Amino acid sequence: MPQEDNLSAYNSTDSDPSVFFLSGIPGLEAMHLWISIPFCSVFTVALLGNCTLLYVIKTEPSLHKPMFYFLAMLAIVDLVISTTIMPKLLSIFWFNSREISFNACLVQMFFIHSFFNVESGVLVAMAFDRYVAICNPLRYATILTNSVIAKIGLAALIRPVFIRIPLFIFLRRLPFCRSHVIAHCYCEHIAVVKLACGNTTFNNVYGLFLTVFIVGQDLTFITVSYVQILRTVLRLASKEEQLKAFGTCISHLFTILIVYTPLVLSSVVHRFGQLVAPHIHVLMGSFYFVFPPMMNPIVYGVKTKEVRSRMHLLFRRKNL
Repeated sequence: MPQEDNLSAYNSTDSDPSVFFLSGIPGLEAMHLWISIPFCSVFTVALLGNCTLLYVIKTEPSLHKPMFYFLAMLAIVDLVISTTIMPKLLSIFWFNSREISFNACLVQMFFIHSFFNVESGVLVAMAFDRYVAICNPLRYATILTNSVIAKIGLAALIRPVFIRIPLFIFLRRLPFCRSHVIAHCYCEHIAVVKLACGNTTFNNVYGLFLTVFIVGQDLTFITVSYVQILRTVLRLASKEEQLKAFGTCISHLFTILIVYTPLVLSSVVHRFGQLVAPHIHVLMGSFYFVFPPMMNPIVYGVKTKEVRSRMHLLFRRKNL
């Protein structure tokens, strides 16, 4: 087949080192068009949901509060992650457009991994917001001022960007004299590192350290926040007050599950990689980055009363 000939050409050692090929989903190339349907649907829902959420928060003065500012940050991060991956992924499925320059591959990889860590930082900020709202409600407005929110958002952005820069500097300097076919739908870090013919110890060790350090640190902060929240809620006099207080955390808890559960499943699949088919690896890795951006606005639209009522009002106006 023509596409197999093209991939074989890029497997040779004398091919252009500045050009790479994304393999798509190994073994399921004939089904790419059908597979594109759910991916395209998820991407469309993610775009519409997050853009609608941002519009509602921006245009509704009653939502100009710390909780919704952090929610807007989450929506922006989800839009960046999904638009970084999906256009190229769909072009592979629809047009067999597999070629990608090495520099474009590095840029995609940087945005994917950095902004996942930004999302993790925003989830920590949202946990802190719920902690202050429940455990110290009288000082909520004085603690979470607009300047503090801006600094928290900036810290969530700067932290992963700067600590990941060395990873991509070292990757950029590695020689690639083997196959130039990346066994994935997007430029996944480990999949690219495996193609290098130099010493990749730094990238393997530092990449693992960053994942464990950032995710572990963030989950620790979130856990500590919710332990304090739970202790405060259990001290409330009535069951009604307890349910009302904890009800404000439900959306955030759902979001944590949506973001971190695919990460855990993906890690398990990688750990037992020899027992799992390659197409399962790729499908789970791709799904891992497109599912949360679709679900987060749905969760907050359904579970958060203020957002739900404003969205309902918005669609009512459009139908009139």
